[in-house]
Amino acid sequence: MTTALPLAVFFATGFAALLYQVTWQRLLVIFSGSDVYSAALIVAAFLAGLGAGSLAGGELADRLSRRASVAVFALSELAVAVFGFFSGALYYDVLYQDLGHLSLGPVGVGAFLFVSLLVPTSLIGLSLPLLARTLTETVEGAAATIGRLYGVHTLGSAAGALAATWWLLPEFGLMGTIRSGAALNVLCAAALFPLAARFAKAVPSSADREGARAPAEHRTPEESFSEPLSFGAWAALYGLSGLVALSVEIVWFRLLGVTMKSTAFTLGTLLALYLSGIGAGAVAGSRLVKRARRPGLVFLRLQAMAALGACGLLALLLSVVDRLPGVWRYLRGYEPLKARDAVAALPDLLTSPLAQDFVMLYLAVPSLLVLAPTFLSGCSFPFLQRAIQTEPDRVGRRVGVALLANIAGGVAGSLLTGWVLLDRLGTAGTVRLVAVAGGLFVWLAVFLGARLRPVVAGRRRVPSGALASGAALLVAGPVMVLIPGPEGLWSRLHGTTPDRVVVREDGSGLSVVRIEPGGRALVFGDGAGQSMLPYGDEHTALGALPALLHPAPHEALVIGLGSGDTVYAVASRSELGRITCVEINRSQLGALRALDARWFYGGLRGLLGDRRIEHVFADGRSFLMRSRRRYDLIEADALRPGSAGSGLVYSEEFFRLVRSRLAEGGLAVTWAPTARVRNAFVRVFPFVAGFPGILLGSGEPIAIDRAAVAARVADPRVRRHFDTAGIDIDALVATYLAEPVFFGPDFDRASLRDVNTDLFPRDEFDLGRLPP
Repeated sequence: MTTALPLAVFFATGFAALLYQVTWQRLLVIFSGSDVYSAALIVAAFLAGLGAGSLAGGELADRLSRRASVAVFALSELAVAVFGFFSGALYYDVLYQDLGHLSLGPVGVGAFLFVSLLVPTSLIGLSLPLLARTLTETVEGAAATIGRLYGVHTLGSAAGALAATWWLLPEFGLMGTIRSGAALNVLCAAALFPLAARFAKAVPSSADREGARAPAEHRTPEESFSEPLSFGAWAALYGLSGLVALSVEIVWFRLLGVTMKSTAFTLGTLLALYLSGIGAGAVAGSRLVKRARRPGLVFLRLQAMAALGACGLLALLLSVVDRLPGVWRYLRGYEPLKARDAVAALPDLLTSPLAQDFVMLYLAVPSLLVLAPTFLSGCSFPFLQRAIQTEPDRVGRRVGVALLANIAGGVAGSLLTGWVLLDRLGTAGTVRLVAVAGGLFVWLAVFLGARLRPVVAGRRRVPSGALASGAALLVAGPVMVLIPGPEGLWSRLHGTTPDRVVVREDGSGLSVVRIEPGGRALVFGDGAGQSMLPYGDEHTALGALPALLHPAPHEALVIGLGSGDTVYAVASRSELGRITCVEINRSQLGALRALDARWFYGGLRGLLGDRRIEHVFADGRSFLMRSRRRYDLIEADALRPGSAGSGLVYSEEFFRLVRSRLAEGGLAVTWAPTARVRNAFVRVFPFVAGFPGILLGSGEPIAIDRAAVAARVADPRVRRHFDTAGIDIDALVATYLAEPVFFGPDFDRASLRDVNTDLFPRDEFDLGRLPP
């Protein structure tokens, strides 16, 4: 029997768990890198700990009294609170600052992540089996009780993801968000100890056990009819559903990240919607499960509908997206929506196009894709529990094993999709594979149903395998056909037609080049406009200014490729013997090469043919952290301050890392889109020269020798380099060098207190509530 107090506590623990997940993942990517492979390892490590905790919780739950189970739950909440309070020091101070320079490789990084997350995630994973066994009084009521607990906990997680993204991180930063989670864990523990006192019996009596149990030999025919598979088989199928669910989640995040153009608020919003659907579905399923005669078959049908529905709804969105004026206009655009301005416009929703676009992009379109399939998936959980819960002495163990199987499937789905499927099949192919998985669930449901259905006298039974195969093909086949290929899929989500795009995709990301009328091409990375061709805008200036101002550069590092204009501008100096370009998205270089084969532009051809340029595909900050080289020029290419992860390259700590990797007399350069970026940069470098939107920093005085710059521009090799790309280098130099601003060692840097830091990326999560 569930009561209001344990449900409220379980909601709160789910809320706290997602605060930790969001903040710990952000802290850990500073250590491991923010590329897709590292992100997949973090998710896998987090899930693995939850699985281990679920298994241990199930074993404990069936051995302990109800009072002891609740007490263990309360103690685990206190332990999570203690760990959470000190987790910032562990994940940032120890893992990143002390160990971040080590070159560990994927296996080493994965091991560190797993070990560092094992304790807290295992403690979090204990909770559902312990509470499920405590509140389950009869086998008949187990499924409804467990489903309700699971649903409420997941709804709390959804609320935590939403609160972390839209409130706590913008207002309090990472450490403030972690402390909020720790405080909530303490409150939950305080509420659980009085609850433990309600359970006076040390252990259930044997009479209670016999009364609660419905032995298989005493069940009605309908109850036995509903269990066509063994517990192990159901656990394996729940593992398969976890694999499919995580694959779909990764695909959704890529699709909707492109639709939203990858802002800092994308991930948390999508995670909240995903969890809301699962939680609401589980609560609804717990109300319906008692009516099911064949709960196992209902589970399979719901899983089939979830997978096929996810694919079908994507096909539906692609077919109507050009009929949604605000969405289509946004997809055709280059700039992402600014969350700060959109939130400020929400009170005028009925009259503000900006607010309407925000609601459409952040709520309506994601809800169309996500809510129905996740609702069906969540709804299936209580039906699975009804199929597997047959003995009260094993309620906790069976909950734990089922969750472990599902989580193991999720780990496999995360790694398989992020590391293999997106590389080999792309998003379109992965979606088709999800449809195949949906067809498999259809096949199983029809096959088992046909095997269990009694033969009516005088009728021949249709072979169950043939019937199941026909049903699966009939349902999954059309869905697979409706999913377009890569060009068709991504051209629709970039507001154009397949003949106007170049598409390259792999596990690291998506790159789309949209060829525009009038001889222009726009480069998009994961949906957001990165830069354009021909060259000549501020990206070019970011590369040209330090290259022309440095007296004798020999080695340069550029973080970010985009259209290649910054790297190309840096390469104008023939003295440079090595130029390392670090790009997190491997598909970008492939897209540029494909564009060059289709659309000639001298600057791009020169970039791709320059043997001095070494392309490295990695997280730029991690590469710099582990690099032992010193560079004459270091530049992190322009990134919008509201883009996901921008705080990692606009923080004071990042600029200190850049300074530590400069050679004597070296120049660091950054785009300065906000006052906080400028403040952080000026605080780090004793000598700073400011130009329109651009800052150069150094440990030594920066000389603006216009005569020397003019002589370098007049060098035939430099002149030829810029002329090949159609860049008016004289106009560019005149514009940016007109009125430089200098900050020397005597400038009062103590007054620059409003800055971005690793632990408080204010610009990235800026919603306008903090003081300017």
